[in-house]
Amino acid sequence: MECFGCKLANKMEPVNIVWEDDYVCCFLDHDPFNEGHILILPRKHVRYFDELDENTATSIMKAAKLLSKIIKELFNPDGITICQNGGSFDELTHFHMHVVPRYEGQNFANFYSEETKEVVVDEVGLSKTKSKIVDAIESI
Repeated sequence: MECFGCKLANKMEPVNIVWEDDYVCCFLDHDPFNEGHILILPRKHVRYFDELDENTATSIMKAAKLLSKIIKELFNPDGITICQNGGSFDELTHFHMHVVPRYEGQNFANFYSEETKEVVVDEVGLSKTKSKIVDAIESI
């Protein structure tokens, strides 16, 4: 399995999973735009949106709906952006959808910046966020 996205979605690389089923794996972004920023990846390799099979597409939408509800409850954002970047804008070369809590006054253009920066991952913070989300999902 050469695709990094496939490795993430199939837990061959460390990820902070918040929800999963037979078709998708949902985990915290390692460099979140805001707390609660989640990625949804299909377990099988798919590069482009139009290549998704019906079961996987349904699971992605089910996950986006569930995670949006949980994000609203836990983080009280002013809004949620759900987006997918394809083609040369897909750094994983594997389909993935972002579910991003947003707050007024933030410049979301920074989300799309192609500047490279050194990412310092706060594993303790991610672990706490993961626990919040998993607990909230289990309570519904």
